[in-house]
Amino acid sequence: MTMAALTITPPGRPLRGRVAPPGSKSITNRALLLAALARGTSRITGALKSDDTRHMANALRAMGVAVEEPDATAFIVTGSGALRAPAEPVFLGNAGTATRFLTAAAALADGPVVLTGDAHMQKRPIAPLVAALAALGVEASAPTGCPPVTVQGRGGFAGEAVTVDAGLSSQYVSALLMLAACGAKPVRVSLAGDAIGARGYIDLTVAAMRRFGAMVAQEGAAAWLVQPGGYRAADLHVEPDASAATYLWAAEVLTGGAIDLGTESFTQPDAQAHALIRLFPHLPAEIEGSQMQDAVPTLAALAAFNATPVRFTGIANLRVKECDRVAAMATELSRIAPGLAVEVGDDLLVTPQPREAFRPARIETYADHRIAMSLALVGLMVPGVTILDPGCVAKTYPDYWRDLESLGVALQPEG
Repeated sequence: MTMAALTITPPGRPLRGRVAPPGSKSITNRALLLAALARGTSRITGALKSDDTRHMANALRAMGVAVEEPDATAFIVTGSGALRAPAEPVFLGNAGTATRFLTAAAALADGPVVLTGDAHMQKRPIAPLVAALAALGVEASAPTGCPPVTVQGRGGFAGEAVTVDAGLSSQYVSALLMLAACGAKPVRVSLAGDAIGARGYIDLTVAAMRRFGAMVAQEGAAAWLVQPGGYRAADLHVEPDASAATYLWAAEVLTGGAIDLGTESFTQPDAQAHALIRLFPHLPAEIEGSQMQDAVPTLAALAAFNATPVRFTGIANLRVKECDRVAAMATELSRIAPGLAVEVGDDLLVTPQPREAFRPARIETYADHRIAMSLALVGLMVPGVTILDPGCVAKTYPDYWRDLESLGVALQPEG
């Protein structure tokens, strides 16, 4: 989508219909990497085709893996169990999963690998992962603490234990776990302290690893033991994306509608938001968001129309996502009604305002798909909400605007 802006017309009626959310980004990118590290041909169906998964697929191709796309929701991946060092730096846009996962996997390449991204990715921290890789004997460097990162691939690694600070992102842990199965000996991956980004994503990683033949055992709450042996080719069907589903669940309750997603079965952490969304307009006074981080912008937009104020806690990690989502949500919600949302330390406090306080606004999206999609929900209730750079939703949900239109939402493009 190349339009500069998109204005949403409140439907003024319940939204009803059926929408099939795209496949899970988190599961798709895990499956792509594991299939690439396996020997043989794997088939991934129900997959997400978006900017983030395109970057992962293209990076794997550059590293010698055959990745075919027979249709709009499938990948066929043929791997040899090894990766080739690409001739040029690998560009990964603002795909956090691809960048973190490939930083670890690059240790298996047969030479130096440079991973880089766009201006936003070059502000997202990767130093804790680089430090952890050093403990495994993997030489990697990221001079700014963010991408670009250079990994000196040697076809493997010798370390048997690593402790990682996962306070900023659980993706560091997932990256190390997926690498660990390719070691020559058992590898223990441990957490430094208790702080961790959404732990449920590590469960997704372990489940995907096991699907591709790895042996992983959890040791208490803060360590995993991964056996050597690598991966074997497998077929995997990707479940719908729970983070994408949150926008549709919220649109349903905001308008009093009924939107059929075709499933209510999700294993992803953001599915926890469904139970909270069903409480609207009586969301709890405090929502602890650390284990469903990508759902927080959705819930914050919903809180703007709640009966009482809502404070979001445990969300400091949202400051190092595609943008500073705490600041972005506070700033953009307050464009729509002054004082609607404010930052309180690293918390976000949303205080519903009288309906007459709401006004038209042009919403900055900071090239962040979740800011665009969540604040579009406000436009279902408030006339004159215009989303700038609406094409940024292609990162994870390319058909978002088309799906809203299919439910009867009128959208007016600019540019």
